[in-house]
Amino acid sequence: MKPKTQVSIFSTATFVLLSAPLFSGAAPETPKTTQDTLTSSDIERLMTEISNWGRWGKDDQLGAINLITPTKRLQAAALVEEGISVSLARNAQTEETIDNPFPYQHTMIRTGQEEGDSVMDTYSVSYHGLAHTHLDALCHIFYQGKMYNGFPKEDVTEDGCPREGIEILKDGIFTRGILIDIPRLKGVPYLEPGTPIYAADLEAWERKTGIRASSGDVIFVRTGRWARQAALGAWDVMGNAAGLHASVATWLKERDIAMIGSDAANDVTPSGIEGNSYPLHRLAIVGLGVHMFDNCDLEALSEAAAQRDRWEFLLTVAPIPIPGGTGSPVNPIATF
Repeated sequence: MKPKTQVSIFSTATFVLLSAPLFSGAAPETPKTTQDTLTSSDIERLMTEISNWGRWGKDDQLGAINLITPTKRLQAAALVEEGISVSLARNAQTEETIDNPFPYQHTMIRTGQEEGDSVMDTYSVSYHGLAHTHLDALCHIFYQGKMYNGFPKEDVTEDGCPREGIEILKDGIFTRGILIDIPRLKGVPYLEPGTPIYAADLEAWERKTGIRASSGDVIFVRTGRWARQAALGAWDVMGNAAGLHASVATWLKERDIAMIGSDAANDVTPSGIEGNSYPLHRLAIVGLGVHMFDNCDLEALSEAAAQRDRWEFLLTVAPIPIPGGTGSPVNPIATF
């Protein structure tokens, strides 16, 4: 989601979710259901119904990462058969475009044109937004003044997040990842902006592939955002992107999904829910304690998985452990 100011990846910042009246139509091939008519009151009800607050103790800061158990990690390791790895990250984008108002800044501070036997540089980026592959910490989003597990937003200061900062994940993520490729399901190269994805779509993909998401898994939902950009050019993804409908939060709770990711911001935009932009961010991060990967590049993974007809893999991720950080640029790796 779009930040107000540019910051270094070595600084801390927080982001309060924006709200605006929005509207979205239904996806092609997806029947109309009452899910299309969710209201702000429904979001409030869902927040209570799916809540994981207190599930792992009143002081818990890991949220659904608790579902990635030692047994789950061993099962994930057993998925490696070929030793072939595929990145799920977009290369760092250094040019300003309509969907990347705050590009990476790469500055050389010592080059080969100078004396010495080394070269050095610096990186700087405001990584939250809809351009750069990153992982949201649980302190990134508030709902009614609270973070996951009820911690107050006032805890977050200019020094960062004293709880639920990204350094909580310093030991890394190691579990089963699953690619849910909705364009392949629907027989199209990519979804059009504004197309909502429902739990019924996720389950249709499970039937098609024979892979069922379960406790401790990380799901990546491909919309084909980067394939569409390659074909038609960049567009303002901030207010117009395919993604998960807010009602999917119930499915995430039922399956005990540990983390989710997509090639945009996970949420369909416009959300279609008056007064709520990015409602799934609220429900997943604040309600479920589910960390989110935004802006992954799932094109290479889609091709690799299709070639093998294998949609599950070992997922490994190591975020930068910035104390109090609201997230981190990341390079998730799928290994077959």
